[in-house]
Amino acid sequence: MSGRTFLRWHLALSCLLLWVAASSAEDLRLYVGNSRGNDVSVIDLTAMKVVGDIKLGERVHGIAVQPNGKRLFATVESDHTLRIVDIKSGETETIKVSGRPNQVAVTPDGKYVVVPIRDGDKVDIVDVAKKEVVKSLPIKEPHNALNTGSNRYVFVSSMGSHEVNVIDLEKMDYSAVIPAGGRPRPYAVSPDGKTMFVAVAELHGFDIVDIAEKKVLDRVEMPAEHPTPHPMQYETADTRTHGLALTPDGGELWVTSLLDDCVYIYDVKARKIVGKVQTGSGPNWMAFTPDGKLLCVSNADSDDVSVIDVKRRAEVNRIKVGKAPKRLAIAVAP
Repeated sequence: MSGRTFLRWHLALSCLLLWVAASSAEDLRLYVGNSRGNDVSVIDLTAMKVVGDIKLGERVHGIAVQPNGKRLFATVESDHTLRIVDIKSGETETIKVSGRPNQVAVTPDGKYVVVPIRDGDKVDIVDVAKKEVVKSLPIKEPHNALNTGSNRYVFVSSMGSHEVNVIDLEKMDYSAVIPAGGRPRPYAVSPDGKTMFVAVAELHGFDIVDIAEKKVLDRVEMPAEHPTPHPMQYETADTRTHGLALTPDGGELWVTSLLDDCVYIYDVKARKIVGKVQTGSGPNWMAFTPDGKLLCVSNADSDDVSVIDVKRRAEVNRIKVGKAPKRLAIAVAP
């Protein structure tokens, strides 16, 4: 990406963050994909309880919500589909994709959805208005797609190639390849778009990557009270962390630990671990509320969600959901 393109991308992200800040006082909904169920649980984060259940199909994998909260996008592994749910009306549209779909990303304008196809070594790009796959790009063992506020650029990770690729939706092709330092699991991008934090297989921690320089800068290994992995129902043995998220201001990186059933807190500026919070069993995915006051963590082995007060560094609620909850998304209630 050129400097000018990067600036436009950064401005788009800044606009999204301003919108998020303005919406923080509104009612928020947490959408929880139940990976061994057929549904998405809907949690009211003010009432701290489940207020809805969206039936979709067996083995919901990916979850994404348009920033305005109007549409939910979910992938269903059992029938290789992308489901688009109108949150207000409850109406659902089904789009067939080319294989077993993983974690999806939607552009802020809702025009495109990027769907990694795990068993097809490709990523499908879905045009929402046309309700069809308009382009498929080759990529080795893709897993997670991520949008950071751009209508043009989307990230998608390649576990097979140990990298994260950047898709240019205007050109319908890749514009950059970023090394991950290992087999990438989840990853996060700093608010200024300069730094990527990547969890990789076999590592109880994460790599820090310079996006522009395409270079791994550092590897952070988190402490472990239980260094030997314990049996997990729904995660591969090489996974030590399956969730990480930056606070909205980018000051802290919170990282799940499958060794200790907790979340560790990394101070980005001080470059050190500064705390931890216990969760349920098998902490998997995470999502912050727009104001950064709450962190939600799905616990795949205990079928619930931990709600953490970020300032107090304490779990304030644990909410029962469906079977093996994994991917999460937060949006304003429509």
